[in-house]
Formats: sequence, structure tokens, C-alpha cells
Amino acid sequence: MPASNQSRFRRYLTRGLIALAVVAASLLGLRTYVALNGPPLEPWHTFVPDELTVDELDAANWDQYVQAENAIFERMRVEVTQQLDPEDRVPYNRYFEGSPVYPANLFEDWNHSYLLEPAGKPSGAVVMLHGLTDSPYSLRHIARRYREHGFLVIGIRLPAHGTVPAALTAVEWEDWMAATRLAVRAARQRSDPADPLHLVGYSNGGALAVKYALDAIEDTQLARPDRLILISPMIGITRFAGMAGLAALPALLPAFEKAAWLGLLPEFNPFKYNSFPVNGAVQSHRLTEALRRQTQRLAAADRLTGLAPILTFQSVLDFTVSTPAIISGLFAHLPENGSELVLFDVNRTLKFGPLMRPATTAAIDRLLPTLPQRYRITIIANADTDDADTVARTIAPGETTAQTRLLGIPYPIQIFSLSHVAIPFPLDDSLYGLEPNPNEFFGAHLGAIAARGERGALIVNLDSLFRIASNPFFPYLLAEIEEAIADPAPAMPAQSSAVFAKPDVPPPADPLPDDYQELFLQPAEDP
Repeated sequence: MPASNQSRFRRYLTRGLIALAVVAASLLGLRTYVALNGPPLEPWHTFVPDELTVDELDAANWDQYVQAENAIFERMRVEVTQQLDPEDRVPYNRYFEGSPVYPANLFEDWNHSYLLEPAGKPSGAVVMLHGLTDSPYSLRHIARRYREHGFLVIGIRLPAHGTVPAALTAVEWEDWMAATRLAVRAARQRSDPADPLHLVGYSNGGALAVKYALDAIEDTQLARPDRLILISPMIGITRFAGMAGLAALPALLPAFEKAAWLGLLPEFNPFKYNSFPVNGAVQSHRLTEALRRQTQRLAAADRLTGLAPILTFQSVLDFTVSTPAIISGLFAHLPENGSELVLFDVNRTLKFGPLMRPATTAAIDRLLPTLPQRYRITIIANADTDDADTVARTIAPGETTAQTRLLGIPYPIQIFSLSHVAIPFPLDDSLYGLEPNPNEFFGAHLGAIAARGERGALIVNLDSLFRIASNPFFPYLLAEIEEAIADPAPAMPAQSSAVFAKPDVPPPADPLPDDYQELFLQPAEDP
């Protein structure tokens, strides 16, 4: 390279590095400013419970885990609840014993791990894996249906959940995997090894379920699941989550400790954190990256033939996880083993005019892969654009045309789409449902709130109340799961002469956030 070109290259490189340094310094300055001016840290943001380590989890049994869990809740009561300042003893604070949402005062505290046993000898076993910032509450409806079908149910509270948000500042995704292994061991020990074993994973729990199934292919000491049921699985998340750790850099200095949090919010939900630390986004990103690498490695070695059939339920609109990544990062690699992807389309009967983004109504068209595929695709959608009734349009493996079945379930006129947080909850869920069950009460009917009034009156922003939190198609979801229960080991589909296409999907779209913390991840409102 001539000396003049080298000199020019060095100048451009220097300018580029200076520009990057200025941008980085500006972002850190902005992050520091946000941290300094945000709400103060409360006891539930500073007390970190002592959870079992990975080695301890791998050596523990179910009873020991529950015993350790009970000790954590007792210490939390002493260190947090009994230490609250007077200004924190308010009705909306879940850590105040006098609050209507104080979990220990409710008729059932679903923050704890649970074991549900059928009336007779179990016909199978299932493990429930909840989502990030969540608790075992989220999968309770599905758990009860499994028990009604004779399954023994293990619903584990994953480490750092169900207690205080600060617990997520110290957890690593390997802790969640160790707890998953413990739960599967417990399920297998209480059921016949010849009986079917299912894993049900919601959001982050969906990633854990798939990761465990892949680990079981490589480790013969792990019990292999016969079915995976995934709900809004966190197979891929926004690329900004990978940079979330940079947002916490100012927290290395004690004066800026609030920078370790992406959101500091009132804790009014009895079974889910509202506040969210940076480390939560970091660990989710690490988990999804490990899952992506392992999936690609096993697929390249042609070792996914032993993977259990996967039934996945996913909204075409999802602000928390990447729907395209589910198709390109997971289903594209599956063998022809009876797997199915169920997509919930937007409500096309609503006439929002210019309020609806064009990309929203075109979401299903952009998501669908090139046909034929090795798995079944079902789209839940309006029968037509003027009919609130809905149909299931199913494309069988190896086929390119859909078979249509009328569902008889109307798309409610007040819902324009499902959401990441809605799918595992029926409309009559007491906490999140649009039509809450009057026979249960957990201190609030969060899903039934139709907020109308002036801004500034509530302790939360209206966005957290606007997001749909229950699923009008939940009866369909249960029926599909019941089919999986009735057919625990589906026959491999006959080999088709079709040449299967690779999914033709765009790269995961990053959300266009309205709030700074959403540049990284927005799970704070997920139930």
C-alpha cells in the first residue's frame, strides 16, 4: 500500500475510534444520569438471598430443594418485610404484610415450588419451567390439566425467582439449568421410567426446556423427555440484550449502584417482579447464545433425530422474544418428528386505520417460511376480515396448502393481538384475565383493568396495563396439549418425496422502544 494511502487509512481509523469513544462516553454519561435521577433502591433491590449453588443443586433431591427454598422465604421475611420503613408499608407493596397482594396472606402462594400428584398411580410426569422474573404461578392452569390426565406434576421455582428482584443480580443461567435437572430427576424418581416425560417451558423456561433436551442427547445420564411444550419460548432476543452488561458499568462505583438496574418499579404483583436488573438480560442472552451454538452443532452432526417432538405456541407479535428466531433458530433444524408450530395472528376485524403499523398486519406473511417444511404449521386467525370468528389453518409436513377448521372462538373486539405474556393464561385467570374468576382472588385483578383517566394518577405507566395478559384461545391451547398427552410417542411421519425448504425468514427484528430501558429487554411486565 502506498505511503499516502497508509496515512489516509490511519487518519480515518483514528477518526473512527475517536467517534466510537465519544459515542460510548455519551451513552455511559446518559446511563449515569438516568441512574442518578431514578427512584431510590429499596430493601428488595439490595437484599440477595442465598440460593443453592450448581454443585449443591446437582447433589440435592426435591425435598432438600424445598427445604432450602423455605429457608430463603423465611430469611426474606426477616431481612425485608420486617425491616420496611414506614413509607414502604403501603397497600400496593407486595413485601408489606398488611398489603392485599402480600403473597403469604393469599389463599395460595404460587411463588413456591409445588408437586401435584394424581388420584392414582401416575401415567406420566411433567416438569413446569416458568419465565424470567416470573414464578410457578404462570403455568398452574396447564399443570392442573396434566394432573387431571393422570400426570405427576413438578412445578419448580427457578433460582432467584419468587423472592426479591435483587436475587436476579447474582444469578447465572447455569443455576437455572441445574434446577431444571433437579426437577426432572424428581419427576422421574416419582414415576415409572417407562411412562412419558414432558417438559413445559414458558418464555425463558422454554429455552431451558430445549437446552435440557439437547443436553440429554449428549449426556446419557439425563432422562430424555418424550414431549416439549413451549409457550412464547425465548429462543432469541433483541441483540441489545447482549450489550446490556455495558449499561451496568457505572454501578462499579458505589455512588452509581442504581445503574445495575434497567427498571426500578413498584412491586405490586404478588407473583412477578416489576423491577428488572441488568444481569437478568445478560443471563438470558448467555442462555440463548449457548442454545443457538448447541443447536447448530448437533444439527451439523445430524444428532437431532432423537429430539422429542416440540409443540410451540407463539404470538406473531412479541415484544420480548424474537418470533423469527423460533423458526430459523429452532424449527429449521428439527427432524420430521411430529413437531408443530402454532402462530396466533393479529385481529384483522378491527378497523384502526392509520393507527396500525403496516408491518403489524404483514407480520404473518413475513414470518411464514418457504414451504414445504418438516413440521406442522398452524395459524390461528380470523375466518375473514369481517368475521370475528376464528379458524385454524394447518399446513401438514411436506405440504404447501392449508386445511381450515372453524374454532368457534371469537377474537374479542378489545384485543388487536396476543402478546408474549398472554398465552399461558385463560380469560378467567384471577390475576391476569379479562374476565377474572370470582372464586379466586390474589389481591388484584390486573388483567381486567381498563385504565381511563388522567396521566400521573397511577403508580405505574399505562403501557403496563395496556398489554393484553390473557389468551382468548386458551381452550384451543389446552386441547392441543391434551392431544399430546393422549399420544405420548407419535409415529414418525411417512417420508415425503418433497424437497424440504429452509425457512425463508428475515433476521429477528429489533423493537423500536419508547423507553431507554427497553433498548435491552422488556420483561418487567411479563406475568
